[in-house]
Amino acid sequence: MGFFLEILLGGLMAGMLYSLVALGFVLIFKASGVFNFAQGAMVLFAALAMARFAEWIPAWTGISNPFFANASAFVIAGVIMFGVAWLIERLVLRHLVNQEAATLLMATLGITYFLEGVGQTIFGSNIYKIDIGMPKDPVIAFESTFPGGILINKEDLIAAIIAAALVALLSVFFQKTSTGRALRAVADDHQAAQSIGIPLNRMWVVVWCVAGVVALVAGMIWGSKLGVQFSLSTVALRALPVVILGGLTSVPGAIIGGLIIGVGEKMSEVYLGPMVGGGIEIWFAYVLALGFLLVRPQGLFGEKIIDRV
Repeated sequence: MGFFLEILLGGLMAGMLYSLVALGFVLIFKASGVFNFAQGAMVLFAALAMARFAEWIPAWTGISNPFFANASAFVIAGVIMFGVAWLIERLVLRHLVNQEAATLLMATLGITYFLEGVGQTIFGSNIYKIDIGMPKDPVIAFESTFPGGILINKEDLIAAIIAAALVALLSVFFQKTSTGRALRAVADDHQAAQSIGIPLNRMWVVVWCVAGVVALVAGMIWGSKLGVQFSLSTVALRALPVVILGGLTSVPGAIIGGLIIGVGEKMSEVYLGPMVGGGIEIWFAYVLALGFLLVRPQGLFGEKIIDRV
């Protein structure tokens, strides 16, 4: 039982990190109908900005306090992501209103390569680290309850708590603030939202800014775990099965889908991997997503598309 709970907790913590990246997809798709393939590049760009400014700030200010450097780098990277969001809306999306979905998808692919290239030009292409003080050593808990206890990775636990706190904050933002309610109105019906005076362009800037902050937090956590390198942009590929499973228009779906995928990956690798030689964790999420596409294309919580003829 203790071993099972250990695998379960590991899967839940990994799932929260997947959910964090998937949220970026869902937020932008709900508000603008754009499937943002650039979300992974945004995570990479934000992580690069934070890692490099955390190195540069002590040299510029002469203050070697790690907390000051990381906090300042986080704020600066956040401002940069706000600027990136504004430029994307101003220079790209504003000119593609009411275009085909394939056109918008290709635009986000172009944004992906642009952000990766600009990030490499400005911040360099080496592997950088983000050290925000998260403990790396695991801890054994519940020794008195289960023989041998349950091994918990403290870094994964803290990362999952940060991700859960951000998800809760976003839920409050969408439910309790006037801007959040306006975004929900835009997501439900663009034309109706415009008819009551909600400015679509401003709302799209807001949602891209929120997605930029989500990308920054995701980049900070993944960068702390894996190091900041250009393969970090592929983290978005890990989130694609999550949004397919949970539904492209559902914030709760992104959370629950991430938890299901995280737990499923760990459980399948541990219990089924030895039977087939391992490697299930790599493809499990995609096979599960394919199954959902065949049976329920809109995902667990997505809205059914009804075409009237």
